[in-house]
Amino acid sequence: MPRLCSACAAPTNDAIQPFNVLIIGSDTRAGNTGQAAKSFGTASEVGGQRSDTIKILHVDPVSKTAQLLSIPRDTWVEMSGLPASSGLTGPNKINTAYNNGPVPLVQTIENTFGIPISHFIVVDFIGLINAVQSVNGINMHFNYPVRDYDPNTGYNNTGLDITTTGCINLNGNETLALARSRYFEYDDPAMGGWTGDPTSDIGRIERQNLIIEALITKVESTYNPLSLKSFLDSVVHDIAIDRNLGLGELYNLASGYHAFSPSRLKTYTLPTTSAETPGGADIEVVEEPQAQQMLTAFLGTPPSAITTPPLDEYSDPISVPAGSGASPTSTSGAGTTTPTTSVTAPTPIPAYDPTPC
Repeated sequence: MPRLCSACAAPTNDAIQPFNVLIIGSDTRAGNTGQAAKSFGTASEVGGQRSDTIKILHVDPVSKTAQLLSIPRDTWVEMSGLPASSGLTGPNKINTAYNNGPVPLVQTIENTFGIPISHFIVVDFIGLINAVQSVNGINMHFNYPVRDYDPNTGYNNTGLDITTTGCINLNGNETLALARSRYFEYDDPAMGGWTGDPTSDIGRIERQNLIIEALITKVESTYNPLSLKSFLDSVVHDIAIDRNLGLGELYNLASGYHAFSPSRLKTYTLPTTSAETPGGADIEVVEEPQAQQMLTAFLGTPPSAITTPPLDEYSDPISVPAGSGASPTSTSGAGTTTPTTSVTAPTPIPAYDPTPC
């Protein structure tokens, strides 16, 4: 159901002014029953909730362009908006901010990175499954069999198990398993068999962006006003949106962008470095000035003033330079890497990652 976003930036004219939509992939198990409870667990088995995925969509209605920024879930920041009773205030991983719902996460992003959030959309496990099922699956090409395999436990945590290669139609459950896989492995005989993706969560972010591209491609391949309305009607009940972003606004936005090519979607990942806190927590530390440069490119203007800078592994504030508007690279479309102002050779998608087909 729609929720009021008390922390969202002041409303703008979304018809002409660029705006940012926070897209939250929630790992909540609340309400899971039947097959969902068997697959993902129940709220009593897996308590609390975290933002499994954090993405920000920057929309420019005039130029009909869109860009997508991913924030690694383990990014180490100062929490905003959480009550002291939560026991989660202070330095923490950014996905923890969602423990009390979208508003603290919105506040943490605005206060830490200076990105004004106009709207939010929350998609849980069932929401993603139903979105994919509503378009009869998405098509992804696999060069290798793939699976999820946690070497620490020996478990397949997400159920990802694609045994064949080529262009495969993934159903909702298979898509969710791919999107959630943090222990992604591929079976490459040249590498001696099953080999893990060394990039861990960063690789997962890249695959999620490819899934988004495949979903947009599938929706557009059958586009007409009635099918678009049917698609939105089928998924709107499985997502939470802020009160200022209703079904009508979603429909108008999607209609205006129906000719947008998913290969033109520029995707960015906030630059971070893996680190460990003195307490032994594995985290991601924001890299500066690279992050400030990327945010300036993403927003088209320097970010707003911040009040809680990102933190290093010792929980000390990182020095954040003023936005320079330099030319960081961005991952755009089908995994190519292109700078914002000059042209360099594209970086190909790793052969082990599936691509839209």
